[in-house]
Amino acid sequence: MVSSLTQSQEQLNQQDNQKLVQIRHTCAHILAMAVQKLFPGTRVATGPVTETGFYYDFDSPVSFTPEDLAKITGEMRQIIQANLPIIREEVPREEIREEIERWGETYKVEILERIPADEIITRYFIGSPDAGVQLEPSLFEVPQGDLKISPDYWWDLCAGPHVNFTGEIHPNAFTLLNVAGAYWQGDETKPMLQRIYGTAWDTPEALQAYLKHREEALRRDHRKLGQDLNLFSIEEDAGGGLVFWHPKGAIIRHIIEDYWKRSHLEADYQLLYTPHVANLELWKTSGHFDFYRENMFDSIDVEQQAYQLKPMNCPFHVLTYKHQLHSYRELPIRVCELGTVYRYERSGALHGLMRVRGFTQDDAHIFCLPEQIAPEILGVLNLTEQILSDFGFSNYEVNLSTRPEKSVGNDQVWELATAALQTALDTKGWDYIIDEGGGAFYGPKIDIKIEDAIGRRWQCSTIQVDFNLPERFNIEYVAPEGDRQRPIMIHRAIFGSLERFFGILIENYAGDFPLWLAPVQTRLLPVSDDVREYAKSVAAIFKKAGMRVEIDNSGERLGKQIRTAELEKIPVVAVIGKREAESQTLSIRTRQTGDLGVLTTNEILQRLQDAIASKASI
Repeated sequence: MVSSLTQSQEQLNQQDNQKLVQIRHTCAHILAMAVQKLFPGTRVATGPVTETGFYYDFDSPVSFTPEDLAKITGEMRQIIQANLPIIREEVPREEIREEIERWGETYKVEILERIPADEIITRYFIGSPDAGVQLEPSLFEVPQGDLKISPDYWWDLCAGPHVNFTGEIHPNAFTLLNVAGAYWQGDETKPMLQRIYGTAWDTPEALQAYLKHREEALRRDHRKLGQDLNLFSIEEDAGGGLVFWHPKGAIIRHIIEDYWKRSHLEADYQLLYTPHVANLELWKTSGHFDFYRENMFDSIDVEQQAYQLKPMNCPFHVLTYKHQLHSYRELPIRVCELGTVYRYERSGALHGLMRVRGFTQDDAHIFCLPEQIAPEILGVLNLTEQILSDFGFSNYEVNLSTRPEKSVGNDQVWELATAALQTALDTKGWDYIIDEGGGAFYGPKIDIKIEDAIGRRWQCSTIQVDFNLPERFNIEYVAPEGDRQRPIMIHRAIFGSLERFFGILIENYAGDFPLWLAPVQTRLLPVSDDVREYAKSVAAIFKKAGMRVEIDNSGERLGKQIRTAELEKIPVVAVIGKREAESQTLSIRTRQTGDLGVLTTNEILQRLQDAIASKASI
């Protein structure tokens, strides 16, 4: 089913979010104030709000430890309990620059320089620079104790928003989480800073709920599970952001790719394979060189010509279409490719499988007539629903993004394309949120966020109408009257990328993959060496039937073999002892239902094959 927000719910969430933004933004300032009080000589950089909390970057002579975080937390509570006012002040640019330079806050000077000349400069005080300020009572009844802090003040360059008094934050509704390294401005050529992460909520109960959810998310972290289950690695010797698929991860990828190809061939797509590099001029024609240059690797010199690792598959698919002239009778033409692309990501942005430098997109492009947009989009929505549901995802958030201020194409084509997207969504019966002005410069789009097992939403599928590339590459078709006209191009991806989707799958299932996806579906556990030949004969039968099976050859005791299979999340184990060998049977245990008893090879094979065909557990 598709999940969506009604207007009243959305407004309520926006109000709640605004309050949390104020709380978290103020907590970031309180964190910086506490750090500079406790660790003199520390310089501050930036401290923004995140989706679930806040952080602040510090240049400090001290390397912060978990014990330091506890001290900082205590100091932050003191500041909150003092209920200091938060005061906004507009300041002249040169005056604030002199003050920043006097305090030696070099990072703030850089921040000031990035603020446009026509913008008003504001700073926010915690406490009042005026002596004798009258403090308000705290909103929360908390023991005051002996406050270490006097009603002094601290300030930061900031555009807001903030709460009015520090006491509006519940002292037990925030916590500091961890310290990490972060390059200044995300640039590895600049100083490494210390980033302290925190989270803040409106009530202690909300904080505890978040921490419980976070603990579960950490348990599902694909980076840890990828290592524990030996699925993939990021080998730093080869450079950051490059994925090495290990045998068990590679077999899952193989299953995903085979499924994807079958699904697309059944939906009348044509498979393509295109190069990994091309002449740089191609990327100038497509516009990527102008609009996407910072995300592209440097070009390669080939016989005094510049070649470029591809950041996108789209121009290659356009060239394939352009290779011959098409008639309107041939449209729509649907082409698809599991195409590996390469993008330059700064090291600070890399994150397991979710943000990498080389990844494989499940890319497809549809070249169609204007009147075919709506039915083609509906076809994509149907295929998306089928594929996502087979992988275990049934709840989505759908966004329809409309024309931004800067765009190409005339009003008539934009209106036609946007109406076609809406028609397809309405026909599908999916609720959706309209994101006014959120479309790409070349056309409107639909974005689909899938909801995982613990309620997190991940951006995966996207469907985009494009007027730009057909124009740039001058692609045409022969219309009924014999004249040449421009086709409409639809970009679409369902997984987004195999790497990221695999990371989402790992976290959704906590590494406990359904039977049809599991890299090892059945493990045979021989109790002794004298039944090992029988185990080999069973394994041969399973493999011939297309099952992924292996024998535990560790020689460990049965209890250890079972424990190892549990840790590796093997869906089905078959214990083979003397009794099973003599009766030509297997003693079956599954992760989902436990002990199934003693079954013949044919009986368990039939159950396994039925479960795989229906993508069910056993």
